[in-house]
Amino acid sequence: MNQPIPGDDPVRQSPQAQAFAEALRSEGFAEPVLVRREAGGSLDIHTHPFTAKALILEGEIRINVGQTDRLYKAGEVFFLAADTPHAEYYGAQGVAYLVGRK
Repeated sequence: MNQPIPGDDPVRQSPQAQAFAEALRSEGFAEPVLVRREAGGSLDIHTHPFTAKALILEGEIRINVGQTDRLYKAGEVFFLAADTPHAEYYGAQGVAYLVGRK
């Protein structure tokens, strides 16, 4: 589920989220969107027509690009260039992340 973040959302109040959103804007990304994924879920190999930069807020996500798997936990940032084939796997508590796209 993708949700634009209202100005009064508690996530927006986090200093880390605010700093991340400001950095995204300065790098030319669109207004960040809050994405939540269900526990234990996954997406098979796919691509996006946009570059994505995301801050993990809750839970964890494992992203597979080619032969490389990387686990991202709360407080970490991931970056995916546009059209990069990748798969996603969500942790036992699911994942929530703030993502900018361009």
